[in-house]
Amino acid sequence: MKRVFALILCLFTGPLAAATDIQTLKTPSGIKVWLVEDHNIPFVAFELRFDGGTGIDPVEKAGATNLMMSLLEEGAGDLKVQEFAAAKEALAASFGYGANQDSVFISARFLTENRDEAIALLRQSLIAPRFDADAVERVRAQVLTGLKANKKDPNAIISNAFNDEAYGDHSYARDGNGTIETVTGLSIRDLKATHQYAMVLDRAYVSAVGDITAQELTDLIENLMAGLPDSSPRSLPEQASLGLTQGVHVIDYPTLQSVALFGHAGIDREHPDFFAAYILNQIFGGSGFESRLMREIREKRGLTYGVNSYLASRDYADLYIGQFSSANDTIAEALDVLRAEWTKISFDGITQEELDRAKTYLTGAYPLRFDGNAPIARILVGMQMQGLDPSYIKTRNDKVNAVTLEKANSVARWLYQPQKLRIFVIGQPEGL
Repeated sequence: MKRVFALILCLFTGPLAAATDIQTLKTPSGIKVWLVEDHNIPFVAFELRFDGGTGIDPVEKAGATNLMMSLLEEGAGDLKVQEFAAAKEALAASFGYGANQDSVFISARFLTENRDEAIALLRQSLIAPRFDADAVERVRAQVLTGLKANKKDPNAIISNAFNDEAYGDHSYARDGNGTIETVTGLSIRDLKATHQYAMVLDRAYVSAVGDITAQELTDLIENLMAGLPDSSPRSLPEQASLGLTQGVHVIDYPTLQSVALFGHAGIDREHPDFFAAYILNQIFGGSGFESRLMREIREKRGLTYGVNSYLASRDYADLYIGQFSSANDTIAEALDVLRAEWTKISFDGITQEELDRAKTYLTGAYPLRFDGNAPIARILVGMQMQGLDPSYIKTRNDKVNAVTLEKANSVARWLYQPQKLRIFVIGQPEGL
C-alpha cells in the first residue's frame, strides 16, 4: 500500500513542481501575465479574467453580462454561428466563456501549430461579437428557461431568500443571470454596451501554461487584446454589509424533503487566521465522510444523505455557510444536531488527532489539483485575482502544517458563533 501511495504521489508532484516555475511578465501595454512553460506537449492552456462580472450590472439590466458572455461564440466578425463553430473545430481549438458575480472569464486551449489562427479567431469573439438577432433570442430563451425553472427549484428559492437577507441592496443579493423581467427587456444595444463595460484592460488577469515562450505569450496577448477599452465607466461593487439575523426562517413549500441553508459571517481570505479556519471547516463540515457534521447527522442518525459547510470568501463579503436536506419529519432533529455541533466546536474546539488527520488530507490533496495544463492555468489566474504571490504554491502546505492546536481552538472560539447562526428552511418541516 505504501508503494502505491508513493507512486501516486510521484505522478502528481511532477505537475506541482512544474507549476512552481512561474514567470511573471508584463506586456508593453501593462497587462500582467503569469506563465509556466512546458514544451513537452505542443499544446497551450490560456486563461483570461476581468474583474467585475455580473456585479457591475445595473439593477434594471440584471443579467446583461451573463447573456452577453453567452453570446460571444455565437458568431463573430464575418463568421456566423455555424461558421465560427466550424472554424474552431477545424483548428482543434476549445474556447469557453462565462461570468460570475465577481468576474468574467475566457478560456482557450489550442495546439502550438494552430496558435496564431486560434488566437485570431478568439480575438474576433472578444472584439467583434455579432449579436445577431436570431442568436440573441435563442440564447435569451435558454436563460429564461433556467430562470423559470428556478422559481420551482427549492434550492434556488432558498438561496435567493438567504442572499436577499444577507446582502440587502448589494449586487450579491441578485441572481447573476438576472430576472425574467430584466432579461426579457435586454436589447441588442444593451448587450453591446455591456460588452464595452465588462472586458477592459485595467481589470485584466492572464495566465498561460504550455508550449509557449515569454516573448511569444506577450506578443500573443498584445495582439489578442488590442482594441479593448482601457477602463470601464461602471465602478466595481463596494464591500457588502451583512444583514443576516439569527434563528430559523421557514419558507413553506410543498415537497417531501426540506432543505436547510445555514451560516453567518465568515473570514477574509487575507486574514492571518484563514488557514486555521480552513482546517477547522475541513474537520467540521468539509468534504468526505470524516467531518463531524457527516458523522453526527448522517452516519449516527441517518437524518440526511449529505451535509457540508464551506468558507465562502468572496471579493466583497465573507460568509461561513452550509447546506443539507432531510425529510420533513426529521429536519427539526437534524437542525438540533447542527446547532449542538456548532456550539460544541466553539466551546470545546478540536482534538490533536482531528487536526493531524485534516492536515494530512489537505496537504496530500493539494498536489492533485495540478493535474494538467488547463487546471494549472486556472489556478494561476485565480491566485492573481486573490492577490497571492507566485511562491504561494510552494508555501501553501507549510501554512497548513504551521497551524497549531492552540491556534485552531483559539480561532474556533470566535469563528463559530452559535448565537448568530442563521438558518433558512424550505419545505413543510414538522416541529419548526
